[in-house]
Amino acid sequence: MWTSIYRTLIWIAASLLSLSLVTCLIAGGIYWHFARHLPHPKPGIAVKLHEPLRIYTADHKLIGVYGKQKRIPIQYADIPKQVINAFVAAEDDRFFEHPGVDYQGIVRAAVHLLATGRKTQGGSTITMQLARDLYLSDKRTFTRKIKETILALRLNDTFSKQEIFQLYVNKIYLGKGAYGVAAAAQTYYHKPLAQLDIAEIAMIAGLPKAPSAFNPINNPSRAKTRRNYVLARMHDLGQISDKAYQQAKQAVITAQQPPTAKQNDRFKAPYIAAMVRKKMIARYGAQKAYTAGFDVVTTITSARQKAARKAIHNNLRAYAKRHAWNGASRSVSAQVAKTKAQRQQKLAELQPVAGTRPAIVTGLNGDTISVAIRNAKRIKLGPQDNPWLSSNHDASKMVDIGDIVYLHHTDSSAEANDTDWRLTEHPEVEGALVSLDPHNGAIQALVGGYDYDQSKFNRATQAHRQTGSSFKPFLYSAALANGFTAATIVNDAPIVYQDASLDESWRPQNYSGKYFGPTRLRTGLVHSRNLVSIRVLRRIGINPAVNHISQFGLGEKQLPHSLSLALGSASFSPLQMARGYAVFANNGFLISPHLIKTIKRGQGETVYRANPERACSDRIACPGQQQPSSSTRNLQYAPRAIPADNAYIVGDMMRDVIKNGTGRGALKLHREDLSGKTGTTNKQIDAWFGGFNANLVTVCWVGFDQLKSLGHYETGAHAALPIWTDFMGAALADASTTLPSRPDDIADVKINPDTGQRALHSNGINEIFRKQNVPTKAEAKRSGQRSPSEDVQSLF
Repeated sequence: MWTSIYRTLIWIAASLLSLSLVTCLIAGGIYWHFARHLPHPKPGIAVKLHEPLRIYTADHKLIGVYGKQKRIPIQYADIPKQVINAFVAAEDDRFFEHPGVDYQGIVRAAVHLLATGRKTQGGSTITMQLARDLYLSDKRTFTRKIKETILALRLNDTFSKQEIFQLYVNKIYLGKGAYGVAAAAQTYYHKPLAQLDIAEIAMIAGLPKAPSAFNPINNPSRAKTRRNYVLARMHDLGQISDKAYQQAKQAVITAQQPPTAKQNDRFKAPYIAAMVRKKMIARYGAQKAYTAGFDVVTTITSARQKAARKAIHNNLRAYAKRHAWNGASRSVSAQVAKTKAQRQQKLAELQPVAGTRPAIVTGLNGDTISVAIRNAKRIKLGPQDNPWLSSNHDASKMVDIGDIVYLHHTDSSAEANDTDWRLTEHPEVEGALVSLDPHNGAIQALVGGYDYDQSKFNRATQAHRQTGSSFKPFLYSAALANGFTAATIVNDAPIVYQDASLDESWRPQNYSGKYFGPTRLRTGLVHSRNLVSIRVLRRIGINPAVNHISQFGLGEKQLPHSLSLALGSASFSPLQMARGYAVFANNGFLISPHLIKTIKRGQGETVYRANPERACSDRIACPGQQQPSSSTRNLQYAPRAIPADNAYIVGDMMRDVIKNGTGRGALKLHREDLSGKTGTTNKQIDAWFGGFNANLVTVCWVGFDQLKSLGHYETGAHAALPIWTDFMGAALADASTTLPSRPDDIADVKINPDTGQRALHSNGINEIFRKQNVPTKAEAKRSGQRSPSEDVQSLF
């Protein structure tokens, strides 16, 4: 009997051993079959988290975010304790104990499968989920589960639990395009992760299981059920108290869509953002640019960019006020206008445009228009609030009930005051502004149009328009390079040109239609005399003039080889004109405009830092002047375009344009360091103003996208100069007077204003010359001018 039992036990033991051996062989075979094709994670492995492209101002205000995946990487040390507790409770309560695979969980899943025949419990740990996200697909198969298990064990052997958890909460998808817990906190609650309460944390921790099904915005009821399950698990594990559990269970769902009107409180510079995005795609390709986590810091400053945007908006609306009311572009029925709920629903669909608010006309009474804006506010606009009101004060001739109009608040900081709204309209006219540092080309502000959402065409960089008289400083620089001085006399008289290529004779005129006879070069520029400019170009010669002007970075192919060049028939963008004007501001160097200051990637690795070519100036020593210091050794120097004395003299003449000429509107800034030039093309199709001091160059343009006249009086001085003065007044508000440095070879001489020769008596006027070009007394006498002593002798 005992022998029989003994044999049976031996047989059972042998069978179990054989079974175990077979099982081990099978398991080993399975492991070998799958493991050999799976990666081996290494310490310090760079895990791609697919962070979006972020763009900032120079003072680090967020302009834009581009990329499908919203992600804000966070370090383990910065993850709140309750966030860790919530995810562990919801997904893997033995995370800190098991070796990457929770065998107890696998057994539970297997038992459930045998009992129900369904694979509803996967037994996946946080480490297994991370392995799947890093290396595998989401397809639910036994093969994937085997691979998950192998990879989870490898991850657990390679990384610490803290490193695994950090990777997990940064990489996991949590719905609405949010990847990682920090991005989810911003997406659903619009605040940092550290500011979430227990109910909000549990809501996010419940999302990994099914981000769409448990989304609190799309499916609040199911999301609340899932949230309360996570809270119950946290309570069962002793992570929250009874009181906290009960309070969190009763909490209302506060998740909401981000407010589109505020665009997540981003700083408004859409044309800048679009330019940077284009440059990043060109540099890295779209896939990498949108997923590699680049942080781009631009050269623009938020204060100057805001001032530029405000100057464009206010002055284009001012242009619209000077012209006829175009009427409402859209309307709703009178029933909708007078029904509060329907009216508010319609207003909710309309977005603010360029700082204005949409409103619906609800009533008309003589000279008063009643309108409603969003949030049920009712406003009455009287004659003082309506610049287009006709002389008979009949508002019904302007609008009808149901018309959608726009309002502008006179004080953006006091919108609660309903008495300060004014009727406005979105102008058809467009404008652009670009401002840059003339020493290194760093763009300080750029606006490419009235509203980016209405038109993404960037007129500051893409629009090439005829420049009119704003081009003349380049021509006058060419004149100085070819023997002229600021005192050279040129005849301002009628000219008629015959040309076989023209149907009729060309009879150019001054804007005023008047002629002023012999005119000094300075006066010709100050008062923008067209006939003086044409005669200057004739005397220089077209080819020498084109060769000189092209040194300003103005492409030779864009310069007409005809006398019309003198009148600004060449077409350039505002950015090109700003680059050209910078040559005058920095004493003759050609800088290259740039927009990107630094590019960082991941956790702050700098992959690009701008090192632009710099103009030699008082701020930067020129090569050969001194031994380079460690701070200047790597500087790149901009090429010289024109001599310093040439740049200084033209800049000085342009200061007179503001003091005595067509730019007098800038005198309201009460600054002595401003140089500028107006520009108006034929039939007032384009209006320009460009100007500078030693540290800032700004060019403004106004015109229609479809070529048509701005109106008879809409010259550069009337349409573009106000934009320039508004911007420069704000940009230089705290800046001291800064003139370009005066070259050593510049001399002050008194001249006879009628002859341009050296004055032989005391009533001459001051003029500046290169020392080698100073007029002599002998030349003055040969011209017929008499000295005071000769005048006395002639009396006897």
